[in-house]
Formats: sequence, structure tokens, C-alpha cells
Amino acid sequence: MVVAWSALALISVVLFGNYYVYDSIGPIADLLQRQRGFSDTEIGMLNAIYSIPNIILVLIGGLLVDRFGAARVTLWTTAICLLGAALTAWSPTFVGMAAGRLLFGIGAETLNISCTTGVADSIGARHLALAMGVTLGTGRLGSYSADMSPEFFAQAYAQGWQAPLVIAVIMASVSLAAALVYWGGDRQAPAAKRESEPFVLGHLLHLGKAYWLLLLLCVFYYAVILAFRSTFSIKYFQHAHGLSLAAAGTMNSYVFLASIVATPAFGWLCDRIGRYAPLLAFGAFLLPVSIAIMGATNWNLWIATALLGVSFSLVPAVMWPLAAKLVAASRLGTALGLMFVVQNVGVAGANLVAGWLNDGAGATALHPAGYQPMMLFFGGISGLGFGCALLLWRSAGRREQEVG
Repeated sequence: MVVAWSALALISVVLFGNYYVYDSIGPIADLLQRQRGFSDTEIGMLNAIYSIPNIILVLIGGLLVDRFGAARVTLWTTAICLLGAALTAWSPTFVGMAAGRLLFGIGAETLNISCTTGVADSIGARHLALAMGVTLGTGRLGSYSADMSPEFFAQAYAQGWQAPLVIAVIMASVSLAAALVYWGGDRQAPAAKRESEPFVLGHLLHLGKAYWLLLLLCVFYYAVILAFRSTFSIKYFQHAHGLSLAAAGTMNSYVFLASIVATPAFGWLCDRIGRYAPLLAFGAFLLPVSIAIMGATNWNLWIATALLGVSFSLVPAVMWPLAAKLVAASRLGTALGLMFVVQNVGVAGANLVAGWLNDGAGATALHPAGYQPMMLFFGGISGLGFGCALLLWRSAGRREQEVG
């Protein structure tokens, strides 16, 4: 068990750096617009292009995890992520930055699969939700740090858009170091390996109704969370709610600050009571509520941020362990890969649509009403996700204890 939790700690460090790099674009969005003349469509593209290749490649990544093991694939993908972060930071053109984010995305989503699978391989089913909650919570700490970076690294931000991205490269290097130690430990004392099956396309048709509802919830939920919170929320808080860059980053960061502790706590709760579906539905319900409060009321942003934080703590804490319970271990990498495929379709599309809506409506600090179409879009998509969660709850129904 000591070895298993050591592997968990290393995986958590890997995810910390990975999440930091992903969320490094949001805090500099306004700087990119002011200093480099990027449009919202281009800023959205920097995160959308992360997702586009994974519409196909992440399923292959899941197969690679099943074939070569989590530790080896984790090492490969963290190296790719570091190269992508470096290219993003030191590219003088938009095309170069987009290429860097593309390369980072190619590695990062398969990295997420290998880390999730590594946790499932290392930790028994009894503590699975708690273990996944711990790794997700540590990853959220990376996102929180990225949001707080305008305060943590104020001198870097005073230098312009590039210095904050160099800090992201350093974080990616930390991930690679942890992945190297994880891989070395796996070679020295390998855990019991899962038996993998040859990939057959027809297997995807027999994953069960509950899995497919979970997959639909995944695409709708993450399309809103990642496109809004990681790309446009800081800029939206600045322009529509009059916050400074530092204040907007701090406000956005509390979504992840809450999840650092709450995600493991919710994972522990799932392990204890085994009632996944109602907890998932409640977490999914809070997302459209928080979007509605931000977009349609003058309530204090703390209220919406708190609800969003609970939602983003609860849904992932339930979703990923539930996926591991719904799918045979021999197909877990492939099943997770498929979930990441549709997730990336949603995130890429949502980033592009949101940027297009903002540009079309003339959303700026001088015209904050231009952000309303984007908020209506995010509200509608999050409502669809809640609907999928309700259907999953109904589908689970009397079988809830079996699923748990």
C-alpha cells in the first residue's frame, strides 16, 4: 500500500504541472489582446487547438495505455507536453503559439488517461474514488496556481505576456521529473498488470447505457467548464464585472481552491455510501445555476463561484471512478479514451463558438453586454449536461448499489 500511495503522489505531481500549463492561457488573455492584437476567436483557438487532435488521437492514447502500461505512457506524454509548453512560450507568432498548444494537447489528454489508469491500477476498488479525488485535487491546485499567478508572479506579468508562459514551462519540467521517477519505480517494482484485450470496434457497442449517458454528460459538462473557466472567465470578469486582472484571476481561482480539498472529500463520500448517480446529478445541476447567476443577475460573484467550485469538485470526483466501475478493467484505457475523445470535441467546439459569439457581438470592456450570447450558450449546454445526469440517475435507479 505504501508503494501504491507513493505512485499516487507522483501522479498527482504530474497532474499539477499539466493543469498549470493548460490554464496558463486564461490569465494572459487580456494581455494577448492588448499587446499582440489577438481576437477572442484567436484566444479561443489557443485552447480549442489543444482539443482538436484529441478527437482522434486520444482514443489511440487509450489503446497505448492498455498496451504499454500507464507509467511508460505517462513518461512519453509529459515529455511531449514540455515541448509544447516551450514552443508556446517562445514563439513570436500566433501560428507558432497555436502549434505549441497543439503539441501540448497531443500529449496532455493521453497523459490524463494514463494517470487515471495508473491510479486505478495502483489503488484497490475500496479507495478508488478517494484516490482519484486526491489526484484531481492536486491537479486543481495547479489550475489554482495558474489563476493566482498574476499575484504570485506579479513581476513576470509586468514584463508582458511571455514571462508567465516561461513559468508554465518550468511547471511542465516538474511534471516530467515526477513522471521519470514514477516510471523508474514502476520498472523496479511493477504492480500487477491488467490483462489487455485486442481492440475490437464492436466492443464499444457493448459498454452499456449507463456508460453512454456518462459519456454524454462528460462532453456537455467539460465543454462549459473548460471553455468558460479556462479561456474566457477571467476576461469576462474583467470586462463584464469590472474586476482587475489580479482580482479576476483570484475570483476564478477559488473554483479550484475549493476543489483541492472538496474533490478528495467527495471521493471519500462516494467510497463510503456508493451512491454515485444522485451525487453526480446534484453536481451537474449546480453548473447551469452558477452560469445563470453570473450572466443574468447582479449578485456577488462569490455566490456563483462557490457553486461552480462545488460542482467542479463533485462531478469529476464521481465521474471518473464511476467510469472505472462501469467498464471492465481490460477495456478501461479504451473506454476512457473514448470519453476524452468526445470531451475534446465539446471543448474545441465550445471554445470556437464562444470566441465567435464574443467577436460577433462586439464583447469588450466598453460593451460588456456583448458577452450575453456566450453566457446563454454556456447555460444551454450545461443544461443538457444536467439532463444527461438525470437520465443516468433514473437508469441507475434500483441498480445503484450494484454500480457502487
